[in-house]
Amino acid sequence: MALPLNYECADDLLKQTRTRGYTIATAESCTGGLIAASLAAVPGASASLERGFVTYSNEAKTEMLGVPAELIREHGAVSRQVALAMVAGVLQRSPADIAVAVTGIAGPDGGTPEKPVGLVHIAAARRGGATLHEEKRFGEVGRHEVQAETVAAAFELMKRVLD
Repeated sequence: MALPLNYECADDLLKQTRTRGYTIATAESCTGGLIAASLAAVPGASASLERGFVTYSNEAKTEMLGVPAELIREHGAVSRQVALAMVAGVLQRSPADIAVAVTGIAGPDGGTPEKPVGLVHIAAARRGGATLHEEKRFGEVGRHEVQAETVAAAFELMKRVLD
């Protein structure tokens, strides 16, 4: 089953970044590259999409983004602290102006009472500007729905850091 790409939101975000001359980089865990793929599906994306990091494992978060392993041990990979460290790592390891990072539990397995399936942390930042974080609890709506909702929420958070 193919996941629908969030084309309209991606197109709108790319128009806004292109107008400002900004580039975008992504760091994705639970979405596995869907944010970058949604952006890349839009013709002309290369004017804004700079790169994407798929950091599904804890080791990838540490190696590729510089997220401290002790931060992951202390708070868990699915946490506000790790999402913020991921987005900071994107800005440190790319020339992008806008960064987004997502980490969550898409399911159907992996949830706990404290961190249930559908919990996602999203962080977005603009170089020299705002850094924002949102915690989403999509519930047990299915893996693909959690991923699709995460992509949409990431686009909205990136639009907010543009202002």
